[in-house]
Amino acid sequence: MTRRFLMLAAAAGSAGLLLGALAFQFIGGLPPCPLCLWQRWPHLLAALAGAVALIWPARIVAVMGALGAAASAGVGLFHVGVEQKWWEGLASCSTGSIEGISAADLLNPSVDLGPVVRCDEIAWQMLGISMAGWNVILSALLAALWIAAALKRD
Repeated sequence: MTRRFLMLAAAAGSAGLLLGALAFQFIGGLPPCPLCLWQRWPHLLAALAGAVALIWPARIVAVMGALGAAASAGVGLFHVGVEQKWWEGLASCSTGSIEGISAADLLNPSVDLGPVVRCDEIAWQMLGISMAGWNVILSALLAALWIAAALKRD
C-alpha cells in the first residue's frame, strides 16, 4: 500500500464519521452537544488533509491528518469521561441551564428555545458504547492509519 492510499483511506474514514454525525443529527433527530461539535472539526481537518494528499502526499500532510484524528479522539475521550461522570464537563454543556432566557420567552410557546443538549447524557449507544466512545475508537484507528502513512517510505 502506498502512502497516498493510506492517507486517502484515513481521510475517507474521517469524512465517513462526519457524514455519520450529520446523519444522526439531521435524519436521526439527535442534535449535537457542544462536545459533539468539537469532535467534528478535527475530522474536517483530516478530510481536508486527504484532499491535499490527492496532489501532494507528503509526510507533513499525513502528520496533519494524524493530528486531526488524534485531536478528535482526545475530545471524544474527554466527552466519554463526562458521560460516565468520571469528571465534570464544561459549564456550557453540562448544566441544562435556562440562564439568559427571559420569563416571557419561557412562557411563550411560539418561541423556539431549541433542545437542551447535555454533554453528560448519552443520547445513543451501540454495544454499550456511546457515540463519543465510538468516535474515540474509530478516531484512534484513523490516527494510526495516518501515522502509518507518515512512516511509509515511498
